[in-house]
Amino acid sequence: PQVVERCVAAAGYSVGEFAALVFAGALDFAEALYAVKVRAEAMQKASEAVPSGMLSVVGRREANYKFACLEARKHCESLGIENPVCTVSNYLFPDSRVIAGHLQALEFLQENARKYYFKRAKMLPVSGAFHTRLMEPAVEPLAEVLKSIEIQKPLLCVYSNVDGKKYMHSKHIQKLLVKQVVSPVLWEQTMHSVYERKQGTEFPYTYEVGPGNQLGAILKQCNLKAWKQYKHVDALEDEEEAE
Repeated sequence: PQVVERCVAAAGYSVGEFAALVFAGALDFAEALYAVKVRAEAMQKASEAVPSGMLSVVGRREANYKFACLEARKHCESLGIENPVCTVSNYLFPDSRVIAGHLQALEFLQENARKYYFKRAKMLPVSGAFHTRLMEPAVEPLAEVLKSIEIQKPLLCVYSNVDGKKYMHSKHIQKLLVKQVVSPVLWEQTMHSVYERKQGTEFPYTYEVGPGNQLGAILKQCNLKAWKQYKHVDALEDEEEAE
């Protein structure tokens, strides 16, 4: 309980941003859950419209992700795909990105991984190119539902995936949650914003709540000193003990 009372900031990765905003008192739990349901269904529908996906990439220092994506788009154009999409959709930690877009573009990058200095290029088990403009059909349904629910000013700092900065007010939250669907998740940049402090200042305790500890693994790569104060809280542990 004292951790919750003393908490100063929150952030959530992709859909986790709704959880962070509920925690900060900006969104009501039931309303946020409904918004997440609408968002998920709309994104699924957008995914079904175009064969697309996401590619997890770990690159060498010399990797140029923008150039690789540009060449992958040119490859798609040569196949007759109009207006192809291939772009960085998630910034995870230095030298790690998720690239999303048309399936043919991602396959091209996998086949040419060595040329682009990718140490690893692995397809993610998802059905669409989330956080790219291929998700545009999902924008309107989410915008509509967010207009219909009450959004308060957060009681503590919540950082946005869209720009890595703190949310200012309820209209700002409404606008950026919609924009997040078609914008890259700037998680690496968010980590730098959250943990930026004067030299010699102690780092705060960080708690990752929920299944898996991937965000802790990312934090370790972004900021080793901050990671030393990290703990993982699995949401299922308490329930299993209760049973």
